[in-house]
Amino acid sequence: MIAIGYDVGSSFVKAALFDIESGKSLAVERVPEVEIPIMAYNIGWAEQDPLLWWEYLCKATKSLIKKADIKPDQITSIGISYQMHGLVLVDKDLNVLRKSIIWCDSRATSYGQKAFESLSRSYCKQHLLNSPGNFTASKLAWVIENEPSLYEKTYKFMLPGDFLVAKLTGETQTTINGLSEGIFWDFKNDSPSEALFKHYKIDQSLVPEIVPNFEEQAKVSKKASESTGLPIGIPVTYRAGDQPNNAFTLGARNSGDVVATAGTSGVVYALTDKFSGNELTRVNTFAHLNYQSHEKTFGKLLNLNGAGIQYRWLNQLMGSLGYKKLNHMAIDVPVGSNGLMVFPFGNGAERMLDNKNLNGHISNINFNIHDNSHMVRATLEGIAFALIYGIEILKNDGVMIEQLKVGNDNLFLSDEFSKTIANTLGVSIEMLEATGAEGAAKASIYKLNKETDKEKIKVTKTIRPNANSYDKYYKAYENWKNQLTNNLI
Repeated sequence: MIAIGYDVGSSFVKAALFDIESGKSLAVERVPEVEIPIMAYNIGWAEQDPLLWWEYLCKATKSLIKKADIKPDQITSIGISYQMHGLVLVDKDLNVLRKSIIWCDSRATSYGQKAFESLSRSYCKQHLLNSPGNFTASKLAWVIENEPSLYEKTYKFMLPGDFLVAKLTGETQTTINGLSEGIFWDFKNDSPSEALFKHYKIDQSLVPEIVPNFEEQAKVSKKASESTGLPIGIPVTYRAGDQPNNAFTLGARNSGDVVATAGTSGVVYALTDKFSGNELTRVNTFAHLNYQSHEKTFGKLLNLNGAGIQYRWLNQLMGSLGYKKLNHMAIDVPVGSNGLMVFPFGNGAERMLDNKNLNGHISNINFNIHDNSHMVRATLEGIAFALIYGIEILKNDGVMIEQLKVGNDNLFLSDEFSKTIANTLGVSIEMLEATGAEGAAKASIYKLNKETDKEKIKVTKTIRPNANSYDKYYKAYENWKNQLTNNLI
């Protein structure tokens, strides 16, 4: 028996096969070769074609089955992880009505602010656990006002993962976890928020069927089988946004566990069984995967839009040298990059900055001192410092961080990036051998075989803070923070 997992991000679609009996990963695939394009027709916009996600999922599946040299009928379950907060609209035939307005699109920021004021801070704190912000509900409100004829054709709204399940099975479904990430869920009444739907003039019939995260949800259709190579009738048994899935993948199960990622965006995600609403507008609080009305577990999410995308921009600017070479270039540059500073806020409105859209900035360039290697180090430091700034906000919201769990990929593969975070915060970073796609595959059998969940995830590296280096790292961070707060915000 084999499980297949997908991690559908804004850059790539990743797929993995996991052998249930042996507990081993069989193969991993990533498509396309270069990042999926993000279309920005106006400043602050960001859209992707959902049919591209489907095309790449199909391609990854066929390639994966061939690479692993297995028979398709050996696959018995499907798990899906997906980029959060996106909006997909379909008609009754499940035709996509427009390109997806994805997570880093900031066009709906003003809609969320107006809803926050109209519904009141008290209501949002008690019922939504967040300000509506620039999340999926606000994006849908933008469509209602600006594309009314398209809205009239809408049968269901979905998150990216919901759409892919619909393509696989023909069923339109979502989860409480998903609805909460879109700020549709009323935690006090344990139902979709009537007040929010009324404010935004959203027809509640557009909400898909609500199903649990861990459960047989729907089965692969004949049409999808022909497109993917998957057997007809195998079930989708798990779906989750990429950050809750990442927490699951890295073994976070209990209140107090904290994980971090630094892919296209940077995220710190903390599990808690308590809610403190000090930061309604800068920290996101969602229902976690195991959330139940009688046993509530929340995920507190701090997001930085401009993380890996900033590093990708630099890589392209330098002639696509590759990330390994860039990482090596930073080694010999001193902490603080000889005064050069990068502020990685060029990927839409930043929620942790109260939805301000600062754009990216480079400060203190000296033509006689700074070269490409300084630019690389300053970029890595700027992304790390932005995450640390966000972690300070998380701490103000009641999150205690003694250790960070991370995957062995993306920016954490850079020693200088990881050391900057560890030494500035004074916490250790535990790097684990895990990927989002493999985690989704394992999660697809979680309810059926929890013994798999007890297996220890391999630790590939531990980055411990160096007490002797703390002062110079923290001084560099303070200089960066002062520049941010005094000159930019």
